[in-house]
Amino acid sequence: MDLETYAYNHILGGLYGQALGDAWAMPAYLRPYQTWNYYNGWIDQFLPAPPDHPVHAGLKAGQVTDDTQQAIVLAQTIIADGYITVESMAKAIVAWYDAIDGDNVPYIGPSTRRAVLALKAGQEPHTTGVYGDTNGGAMRISPIGLIHPGQPEAAALDAIIACTPTHFTDVALSGSCAVAAAVAQAMIPNTTLEDIIDMAIWAANMGLQYGSAWFGPSVGRKIDFAVQLATDTTLPERDRIQNLYDMIGSTLATADSVPCAFGILALAEGDPINSAIYAAALSGDADTIAAMACAIAGTWRGVEAIPFEHIKTLRQANPNYDFEDIADGLYEVALKNRDALPPDDDSNVDILGQDKQ
Repeated sequence: MDLETYAYNHILGGLYGQALGDAWAMPAYLRPYQTWNYYNGWIDQFLPAPPDHPVHAGLKAGQVTDDTQQAIVLAQTIIADGYITVESMAKAIVAWYDAIDGDNVPYIGPSTRRAVLALKAGQEPHTTGVYGDTNGGAMRISPIGLIHPGQPEAAALDAIIACTPTHFTDVALSGSCAVAAAVAQAMIPNTTLEDIIDMAIWAANMGLQYGSAWFGPSVGRKIDFAVQLATDTTLPERDRIQNLYDMIGSTLATADSVPCAFGILALAEGDPINSAIYAAALSGDADTIAAMACAIAGTWRGVEAIPFEHIKTLRQANPNYDFEDIADGLYEVALKNRDALPPDDDSNVDILGQDKQ
């Protein structure tokens, strides 16, 4: 495989990974025992949401939620403009909210909803996210990593810009930077899962230096703890998943869900399908945790790691999204980002497969 094809396949793998995890874990209930008892074990395929699901009732098998919807909006905005700005992100999120009739959709997160309503009321987008502390920024941020292959610091800095209108607290930025940087690191040929997790912890600590001061535990330290819990091979998988639920937390809080995503990623050894299965068993905010974990896993392993039957289901259940076309667009933006590097910086030459002009 030539390097240009390698880069495209891993960008496409990240996009499909995001959608895969989101849709796969969407039917999970709020607690692990509820999910396990209802489905008589693991969720090992795409399933519709149960009719009594408190958030996702009515969604069909393979259908994505706001996690992927917003990631796609972010990707499309980047492709259209060639870069991300606070203003363009604000407009995109408001347009998405209106397009899905957000006032009547139950699964929109509290920080995003609050910020959108403030934006629609005419508030300035640099101020509407100063109280956004939940995981809505981190859940949609994977395309930022995809346009900065091998440049995790650049990905983290762009993640801050992208999150400003809705999630501009230090804790939310910390989680968003961790995911974006992990995706950028995952694009590097021969990088290891340990490298990806180490980069996420570094970026989480870097992101904590930005945004409005907020309260909450350290995202970086909780990533490390989550990985320790997930890789404790003295315990069976279900016990490790329960430990993540009990001691890390599968909630809307950034400092819970982002570390859980890395715990799930480590438990699955970076496999996107197993990441989806384990995240669904985790329950709680499972679709968001799976979206983040599987976006990283799909980027790392490439689209070949996702069976075509699952790709076909995602296409059929989400006909408005052309994942291949979006991957093409993100690849072109990644090339422009590479070409914008200083002449003596060779960061992306090997990854993108073309020499600078």
